[in-house]
Amino acid sequence: MSIVLTTQCRDDVGLIAKVTGLCYEHNLNIVRNNEFVDKAGERFFMRTELTGDVGEQFLPQLRSVLPDGAQVHLHGNEKTKVVLLATKEAHCLGGMLLKQYENAFNVEIQAVIANYDTLKPLVEGFGVPFHLVSHQGLTREQHDDAMAQVIEQYQPDFIGLAKYMRVLSPQFVARFSNQIINIHHSFLPAFIGAKPYHQAFERGVKIIGATAHFVNDELDEGPIIMQDVTQVSHADSAEAMAKMGRDIEKVVFCKAIQLAAEHKLFINGNKTVVFA
Repeated sequence: MSIVLTTQCRDDVGLIAKVTGLCYEHNLNIVRNNEFVDKAGERFFMRTELTGDVGEQFLPQLRSVLPDGAQVHLHGNEKTKVVLLATKEAHCLGGMLLKQYENAFNVEIQAVIANYDTLKPLVEGFGVPFHLVSHQGLTREQHDDAMAQVIEQYQPDFIGLAKYMRVLSPQFVARFSNQIINIHHSFLPAFIGAKPYHQAFERGVKIIGATAHFVNDELDEGPIIMQDVTQVSHADSAEAMAKMGRDIEKVVFCKAIQLAAEHKLFINGNKTVVFA
């Protein structure tokens, strides 16, 4: 059986040897290992792919040899459960649905929740439950609470904001702390609000891109998971830039969810550790 062991703790001498030595004692074969030490923060991170049978005593024994407060988890072959939030834009949502249809990554999209019914035919065409939770007549907090009640029916591992175009309340973010992954245009930091690509066109930018990040209470400033860019030129219209931007957003969003599903992400303060 293939297993992923994730470890994060205060840095100390001999941590790799302690983890790998215990794996050897339990007759577990290490097929891949990645580790990183944040020297400034004195934090240790490791992702270990194993084969073999893990007994009930493995994790307690591992915790006993690691520094106090160590976070260690074993992940089997089960699919990572994701609920997606959407508004009207289809590109990121469609990319996720297609990847699931093609069995391209180890994710189960449990449901899609949107505040408009625009994308309902797309979602139901892939056999995924669609929930309309309208924001009409509700405060932001009331709408977030209504969505949260639907989400909690599924108990997902992560929530993906597939171009969900509403600002989440602090209460909602706290309710699903470190579980929400967002996508937005990046490398256009001066262009906020409506039609960012049109603003970029007017300024003659030469590079556009997208950023996937975890959500916190600071708008679009949560720990970054991954980014990508493409070159543009004076010959590209605002519409062409927007099309290229949507393509990058789709790829980056799907890749971020995939990294989460493969247990390759660690939140480290206001940054992330990502094992590619």
